[in-house]
Amino acid sequence: MLLHSGFMLRALAVDDEPPSLEELLYLLEADPRVSSVEGASDATAALRRINRALESGPGGDQGIDVVFLDIHMPGLDGLDMARLLAGFAKPPLVVFVTAHEGFAVQAFDLKAVDYVLKPVRRERLAEAVRRAVEQMDAAPLIPVHEPDPDHISVELGGVTRFVAVEDITHVEAQGDYARLHTAQGSHLVRIPLSTLEERWHARGFVRIHRRHLVALGHISELRLDAGTVSVLVDSVELQVSRRHARELRDLLMRRTAS
Repeated sequence: MLLHSGFMLRALAVDDEPPSLEELLYLLEADPRVSSVEGASDATAALRRINRALESGPGGDQGIDVVFLDIHMPGLDGLDMARLLAGFAKPPLVVFVTAHEGFAVQAFDLKAVDYVLKPVRRERLAEAVRRAVEQMDAAPLIPVHEPDPDHISVELGGVTRFVAVEDITHVEAQGDYARLHTAQGSHLVRIPLSTLEERWHARGFVRIHRRHLVALGHISELRLDAGTVSVLVDSVELQVSRRHARELRDLLMRRTAS
């Protein structure tokens, strides 16, 4: 998409407090540089809205150019959402709108366009809109490359890095997203657990619970206690559901025997 001078923003405002969200929507709708604005009450709903546009492709659902984002929200907070957005092939811009001053350094590490404090003043928000328009006008077209199947891209501190699949010990479902765990830390990615289960089944990842996918090679113990089953994965104990217990035991026995 080529961007021209005078670019009109398609905005998404995200805030879990209805009065704050309504005020932000009102101010953005009144700005002539904003062509459309939508609201979302949490990060999960906002990400679904953005993904819907990506999945519909050209000529489909209208995309989002800039997200005006609160930080303190239940579930995924604003910083987590910004990290996820940074991993998109064509991420929207982010403007943080928050009552808390203490996250400005983290926000700008995530390449935020601006950091607006509540209560929001019309003039201050107008400056954030100006910066967003200016950045959209100057944005270059970035080519998208196919990912390496042996790695998965994650965002850390505003930088996209590639984690080797073999280093991932287990994966935890978080709504429509997944948290990858390694010995060095964890990373949130915008991929459902079911997709990773299908993609990595041949690499030795198995479902042990509706919320957990584990790498067989990282299981150090299988524990049975009063009818419950759990596994030790790099010193982390994870419960195995009754539905998956027999299949997991069979897989581990075959792996030990081979």
